[in-house]
Amino acid sequence: MKAIPTAEQRDFAASLRALLAAESPVPLVRALTEPGADRRTPALWHALTDAGVLGLAIAEEYGGCGGFLGDLAVFYVEAGRALCPTTVHSSIQSALAVDQLGCPDAKATWLPALARGTTRGTTALWSARDAAVVTAALRADPVAGQWRLSGTADYVADADVADVVVTSAAAQDRTLAFVVSTAAPGVTLEPLTMAGAQRACTVRFDDVALTADALLGDVTECALRRMANLAVALGSLDLVGVGEAVIDRTVGYTKLRHQFGRPIASFQAAQHLVADMHIALAAARLAAHEAVFWIGRGRTATRETAIARMHAATAARQITLDAHQLHGGMGYVTETDLHLWTERARLGSTWGGGADVAAAWLEETLKSEEGR
Repeated sequence: MKAIPTAEQRDFAASLRALLAAESPVPLVRALTEPGADRRTPALWHALTDAGVLGLAIAEEYGGCGGFLGDLAVFYVEAGRALCPTTVHSSIQSALAVDQLGCPDAKATWLPALARGTTRGTTALWSARDAAVVTAALRADPVAGQWRLSGTADYVADADVADVVVTSAAAQDRTLAFVVSTAAPGVTLEPLTMAGAQRACTVRFDDVALTADALLGDVTECALRRMANLAVALGSLDLVGVGEAVIDRTVGYTKLRHQFGRPIASFQAAQHLVADMHIALAAARLAAHEAVFWIGRGRTATRETAIARMHAATAARQITLDAHQLHGGMGYVTETDLHLWTERARLGSTWGGGADVAAAWLEETLKSEEGR
């Protein structure tokens, strides 16, 4: 089956788990929620760069490791387990966008720095509320042989620590993709309040002058939707990792917590809840890997992505709620850390569209297939 990891991927997952346990421990995750925290996490960033994670699915000729999206999927699961800062996800997504949307010259310009981690990126190519919305929110005007960019991109994840943002813009009857420096004159960032350690900004472009190397090229709606689907599918695997961590913590707690002189893990009601958690997680894992598999083979895979998000978002909600129930009152004490995974699940299951939004994608896709 396509979703079954190879022995090499299992070994890779084990090495990533050890790396993230050392470099992204719970105290670091907690610290990132505090005002003024250094969200650039230099030690973690350096470790991931050395491990080749940032350029994992980028060709070697552009400074990457020459891996596949399936390998990147392994990282996303482990990232969810360890609550790896989303700044890493955002930069990986920007590199994937340049790789998928850019011409060879643009790839040679931008990918080496993104793959090595010397440049951090993010994307503003689809709506954070509904990833199916890929219509450009910005406008690009040709002026004296250059492009001038104007407009506003809302809810741009981790823009506060990004050096560049990959975005699209309407230029008359064309849609163009650009890489824009967040420090360029005319670019302003307005932080938005988000749950947990997640950060996003409204990014305003006020007649920003772009050099020739900022242009990635013309892009189609299909190409943008494929990129959005990839982000949702990989994000669903992050939720799978969250679910794995929550189940492990919950099972461990039920073995330690006693009622009526025996551990609650011995009670059938608790066992049924844990079994349901495992079933929901297994479905989410298979569906998300399936979506990444087909996207990696050039398909837009909207149907598979919709199913993946529906399963992952539903599983994340069920698993975290049941975990809090099995923890009892301790589940609501912040010192137990369970809330950190719950916050990650809550935000991750809605970013780009929740289960209800994904159901609309599936309905639209099925109608389109019936009409052929």
